[in-house]
This record gives sequence, structure tokens and C-alpha cells, in this order.
Amino acid sequence: MRKTALINAAFAIILNCVSFASDKMIYGDDNRIDFYAMNSSKKSLADSVVSFWENASVTYDSASSSYKLKTVNFGDRLNLCPDERFREQPIGAFCSGSLVGEDLIMTAGHCITDENKCADTKIVFGYAVKSPNSQAVTSMPASEVYTCKKIIKRQLGPEPTPDNPEGIGLGPDYALIRLDRKVSGHKPLKINRAGNLTKGTPLFVIGHPVGLPVKLADDSKVRDTEQDGYFIADLDTFGGNSGSPVFNASTNLIEGILVRGDTDFERSPAGCTVSYRTEQDEGRGEDVTKVSLLAELIPGKNKELSNTQDLEMDTSSVQKETYSFIENSRGIDLRAFSFDK
Repeated sequence: MRKTALINAAFAIILNCVSFASDKMIYGDDNRIDFYAMNSSKKSLADSVVSFWENASVTYDSASSSYKLKTVNFGDRLNLCPDERFREQPIGAFCSGSLVGEDLIMTAGHCITDENKCADTKIVFGYAVKSPNSQAVTSMPASEVYTCKKIIKRQLGPEPTPDNPEGIGLGPDYALIRLDRKVSGHKPLKINRAGNLTKGTPLFVIGHPVGLPVKLADDSKVRDTEQDGYFIADLDTFGGNSGSPVFNASTNLIEGILVRGDTDFERSPAGCTVSYRTEQDEGRGEDVTKVSLLAELIPGKNKELSNTQDLEMDTSSVQKETYSFIENSRGIDLRAFSFDK
């Protein structure tokens, strides 16, 4: 198809442009693990992490009262080298998020850009590999699939541009959205409301890198907390992780929302695609919006947000966004992918 051919060409251009660049993505060891390999406490957290899908990628089957997720093979789609991790798993989700209220999802502001995008997005629980040597779950009961109903509040600060590749003056990037109904079978995650994060705090992240089934990546830490509305950490994350909750490894409380980071992939000398890598304390780092910015909007102790208390979207600092491969700061823009087979 013409669209698919153009996307493949654009992806090839990007790989050529960034091939063997100094910026890397995996910091130290690749610590990502599947749902089945998580301990019980982490599984409980992952159970309330969601994947975002375009409506066209989620098909309802009335006979089974279930939804089928439209995916493609990760390795085939990106021409991955044979030893790349998770090569044979499916991809399809374009962002991640977390349940923080009975019908509230927290994510990155660039994942849900406006009410039209909201209406065109399905929110899915349970997209995971749940046992060793098994396939990812891609057929979902209707109870696990929700629709974005309304943006409660959204903010997107300055983004990296060709003239400002390092994103000097970057700001917070977040969205809080309401679902079409209350969530059953999953518990809202708790956040750190104190805003007391410090450099060196141990972290882990749970989300959907490159649209893969849910992954946990740990053994990370806070590098810098002095930025305006966000902090920097050495998290092993990719495009598709945008919106992922970032947890304090000591408390299991959410400290922030993964929003930006280094380029994800490069072309190997063999001509296939590999993940960017660097030492644990090198590279640009990954940007995480501070959850304390949203604390007053999220139900919890002494704070409840009812269905009649929706807030207007904050557009004072929202920038015009572009979703082409070349302009996307994470190297691969999953929203530009065609999953047509």
C-alpha cells in the first residue's frame, strides 16, 4: 500500500540519519520484563496500566462479546536483528497510561491531543504476555476495553524541534481523561502527592514500549529534579511508553508520567535494526512529568473529583504538534504507523 510504503521509506531515512549517533536509549542492561516475570506486587500495579489504541485497531466480535486487537509482528515491522529482545511479539498500541480514579486515566498530553482524538481512542487493560512461552493476549473481553469520553485537563509544554533538539525550556506534558464508564476489576494506582522527589531516588516504569505487551523496566534512578515540571531519569523506555507511570521503587507510588527521551533504534552494520544503547549514567536521559502537578486533579485523601466537576482543558501552553517520523523526538512515531497487513 502507498501509505505503508511511504512509512517504511521514512523509517529507513531516520535510521540512516541517526545511525551510530552518540545518543542511545537502553541505559546499561536492558531490564525490561514481561508481565509473567513480575513479582506479585508489580503484577498488581501492571494490572492497572493501560494501552491506547486507535478505534480502527480494536474490532468488536458480537458472537464472543470480545474485542480483537489489530497488531503486527514487531521484528518484521521494524526489520529487527535476530537477537533483539521481544522480536516475535506483537505491536499495535500507540501510548500507555494508568488508572488513577474509578474512571480516570493519566497519560501524556501528546497522546490525546484533542476531543476528536479522545473519541477515536480505545483504552485497553490486560494487553500482556501472562505465562512463559505463551502468546500475548490480543483478544479482550468487553469488560477490559473502554473509550476515552472526555479530556479533563491537558497540558503540553515546549517540545524538541530541529532548532532546539535538546528541548531547552521543555515543560510538563500530561493529560487526565475520563472513560465512558467506571472501571471494574482494576484498582486505581496511588500517587506521591508530597512532591518530595530527590536525585538518586530508585525508579521503575510499567508501560507498552513500541506498542508491545506490557513491560516493567527497573534498576533506574532520578538524575535531575530541577527542570520545570519534569524530572530526568535513566529509564529503559521507547516510543509507546509515552504516558507510562513511573514508580518510586521504595514506595510503589507513582512519581511521574514518561513523556520524552532519546531516539530508540539504529541500523546495525548488518543492515537490520537494533535498540540504541549507552552506559547507565550516559546519554540524554528520559523526561518524566512530575505527578505532583496533577495531584489536585486526582481522587485521593481529601480530594474527590466527581463526574460533575470536570475542568476545562488548559491550552495556555499547548503547542501545535506534528506526528511525522522526522519531527518526532523519540525517533519512531507509532501514531504514524499503518498496521494494515
